Amino acid sequence: MCGRLSQYHGLHEFAAVLNTSPEEATRFSDQPIGRYNVAPSTQVALFHQDDDGLHAEPVVWGWAPHWATGKAPAINARVETVSTGNYFRSIWKTGRALVPADGWYEWKTSPDNPKLKQPYFIRLQGDQPLFFASLGQFPRGGAEARKGDGFVILTGAADAGLTEVHDRKPLVLLPELARAWVDPATSLAEAEDIARYHVALADAFEWFPVSKEVGNVRNDYPGVIEVRQARALCFPAMSSTRRRCMQW
Repeated sequence: MCGRLSQYHGLHEFAAVLNTSPEEATRFSDQPIGRYNVAPSTQVALFHQDDDGLHAEPVVWGWAPHWATGKAPAINARVETVSTGNYFRSIWKTGRALVPADGWYEWKTSPDNPKLKQPYFIRLQGDQPLFFASLGQFPRGGAEARKGDGFVILTGAADAGLTEVHDRKPLVLLPELARAWVDPATSLAEAEDIARYHVALADAFEWFPVSKEVGNVRNDYPGVIEVRQARALCFPAMSSTRRRCMQW
């Protein structure tokens, strides 16, 4: 799943990877976002596309349909059922979006003590910008934010390698398909195909243990993503499901 992420580069850096036009580029700040420990229920920078191109809005992480009263908003949506269930029906049809991010966190339970959990930071190899496939309700065309606005991140079953950390993963789209995902001209069938079959696989990522301070959302500074404990940077071997680790 995905319940904590980082978003510290500037929007202009994320947008540049998406092959934005000069006009689109003027919409995005060149200042670093500077958030290293982003939790649900907070506002997160979200990309979406209107008729005049790519836009970004601060949108709350978490969403529920208006009729789902008395329940906490969902923060993730399972790709296996998102297009067929009632819960996400409205935003599946009209709310495709991208969460630009630098990585995300997962907690792995110790095999020796189920009460002990080690946080890991997961990112694309080379620390490249990544984009989570998302769905949401958010302002368009310069409109004001509305009650009930929010978004969810799509998740799928983790492939070999990433299962070491968690059995679910957020769906990460590489730049060319990320732009297609938010394009209004992309049909629902094409969007579902992208989300199900064309997301980044485990060999695109690297992960490493980080400070347990990340468990407290008030700890929001660069140190929370520094390598801890084993001092190892891990990624799956290209030709097998075994992981390799660089020690230093």
